[in-house]
Parts: sequence; C-alpha cells; structure tokens
Amino acid sequence: MKSKLLIVLAKEWKDALRDKRAMALLALFVVMYPLMIGFMLNRIISRSTTPEREGIELTVVGAERAPTLMTMFKQKNINVHASEPLTEDATGALLRTRKTVGLLKIDAAFSENYAAMRPARVELWFDSAVDNGHKLDEVEDVLRKYGTAVASARLLAHGVSPVTLMPVAVQRYDTGTSASRSGVLIGAMMGSFFVPVFMFCLSTAVDGTAGERERRSLEVLMAQPVRAAQLIGGKILCGTALAAVGFGLELMFAHGILKWLPLEEIGMSWRLTVADLGLVYLTTLPLCLFAAAFETALAMNAKSFREAQSTVSLAVMVPIIPAVIVPTLDLQTAAWMYDVPVLSQITLLRELAKGQALGLLPYVQAFATSLVAGLACYAFAARRLGSEKYVLSV
Repeated sequence: MKSKLLIVLAKEWKDALRDKRAMALLALFVVMYPLMIGFMLNRIISRSTTPEREGIELTVVGAERAPTLMTMFKQKNINVHASEPLTEDATGALLRTRKTVGLLKIDAAFSENYAAMRPARVELWFDSAVDNGHKLDEVEDVLRKYGTAVASARLLAHGVSPVTLMPVAVQRYDTGTSASRSGVLIGAMMGSFFVPVFMFCLSTAVDGTAGERERRSLEVLMAQPVRAAQLIGGKILCGTALAAVGFGLELMFAHGILKWLPLEEIGMSWRLTVADLGLVYLTTLPLCLFAAAFETALAMNAKSFREAQSTVSLAVMVPIIPAVIVPTLDLQTAAWMYDVPVLSQITLLRELAKGQALGLLPYVQAFATSLVAGLACYAFAARRLGSEKYVLSV
C-alpha cells in the first residue's frame, strides 16, 4: 500500500508544478546568482586585460620637454597624445569625456630645472569619479621609474653608487596558489548561492499552509485519515524537493560559467570538479529540509496568506547573515563554523575553492547540524498541526 506521506507529497508536487509563480521564482534564482557572479568576474577580467590589449590613452601638455619620459610611456603601451596648454575648466571637460586616463602637464621650466638638478615639476590631472585606478597606477609607476633612473644617473655622475639609496633590498615571494586566491574572492561570492535555497520553497510553504487555510481546503485535508505528521511531512518534503532541484541547477549553471571564464588572466582558477560539487550538494540537502520546514512552521502561525508572506520573508535573513555579514568579519576558518547551518555549507564551499584538503568530519558536521535543525522544525510543525487549538482555528 502506498504511503500516505507519499500521497500528500505527490499532491503537493502537482500543485507546485501548476503554480506559475513558484516555477518563475525557481527559474529566476537558478540563473540570477550565477549570472551575477559571472558578470562581476568578467568585468574584473576585462578591466585587468583591456590596458594590456588596447593600451592606455594619456594626454600630455609639453611632451617635447621630456622625450625620454615619452619613450618610457610608449614602452609600457601608454599612448601619448600631445596637447596645447589647457585651462582648469578645459581639463575637467576633457577628463569627463573618458577618452583619456589623465592629463600630464609638464612645466615650462622642466628642462631648465632638470639641467640645474632641481626638482622638475609635472602635474597629473585625473578624475577620481571615473574607474581608472589600474590605468593611473601604470602611469604613476612609469613616472616613479623615470625619477629613479634620473636619480641613479646623477649619482653615478658624481661617483656615488645608486645602491647607496637602497640600504634594504626587499624580495617578495608569494606562496599563494591560483586556487587559494580564487577561494578568497569566488568563495565569498558563492556564499550567496545558499540564499536562494530559502527562496525556492517560500511560495510552496506559504501556499501549502496559510493559502490552503484561507481557501478552506486545509479542512478537507485534515479530515482525511492521515496523521498530522504525515500531512505536514508531505508538504515539507515538497518544499525540500523544490529547493534541492533549484540549488542543484544553480550549482551546475555556476560551474559551467566559472569553467568558461578565463580566470587565469587575473591569476585565479576554478578547479572544483563535479565530484567536489556533488559532495557540497549532498551536505546541502538537509539545509533544503531545514529551509522548507522552518518556513512551513512560520507560515502555519499566520492568520492570512498576506501575513504568512510577510512573516516567511523574514526567513531569508537566516542565510543572509552568514553569507554576507560573516565574510566581512575576516574570521579564520574554525571547527565551530561547521556546526552552524548555512555557515557550514558556505565554509565548505570556500575551503574547497581554495584547494584545501578536507577530511570527512566537516562534511558530517555540516550534514548533521542542518538535519537536526530541519527535523526540529518539522517536529514543531507536526505538533502544531496536530494540536486541538490549531484545528479549531482552521
């Protein structure tokens, strides 16, 4: 004989598939977060590689006064455009066109001061409201190297070694791998992937409790020969299934985008395999149960459909706190993080993205904590549905 819980699950699943709002919400969040991450990373890659491919446009007033400096600019793929002297208003208007990264003004007395070994003045004008930070750094780096080269030549002319000005020689060694650099940025971004888990089942949780209560169809279901635990369990399992399907599709979509992006252009990589993501998905299944049970328990106590929507919307704050706020605290990964629902799954994904070798215990902790929380919410909802006070208020 077919289980009554499965009969309720089948009924709720058919209702969910007929709900265009629930399906639209699922489709939206499946593609929205992966596309957001893909767009942001693509912008970072584009900003980092565009100067190398196309060069940097720099307008210079008095370029003929510093020919060696102009040569150094060209060697760094900085395209110099000579200009007549401009007023301050004209300079601002030029920079607002965004056709040049900045305006370099070489003082009329540059050659005289240079020959007299006095500081030769140059002015670099730029618009800080324009996102040209990386390009300006390239220009300023050339100016610093030019000044260092001139100072070294003058010291040699006086019989002094330029090494005198460098009492300490610093050699930098970066032990970070491309995977670890990826984990810091991509891991933080992918923490937002667990927010939609609580959105996928929101519509089902509200409609299956407060909605049916308002339509008076819940009375018919409660009059059937089925226990409260089976009735509410079927509704919760339907929400769990929707959340699991949505999260799985979201993870696959994101994996495809990150494998396609040329992350090596910015010194990063995406090395997670389908097996790694499969383990993350398995540890997230209890989180789907927790999300569905928690939202169902909240919606049951609402007296109307609209009130249930407002109340259950607060459940979205549960994943937002660990996904958005915790990363800003710059906390070191600790064992206790695997004992907190949502945070445990985010930590797992971040550590895997860094290329860290994780044992079995973190997976067990992440799975168990979410499962316990989900079962607790289910037990509360079943007891609430079976109480005489709730039955009389339907």
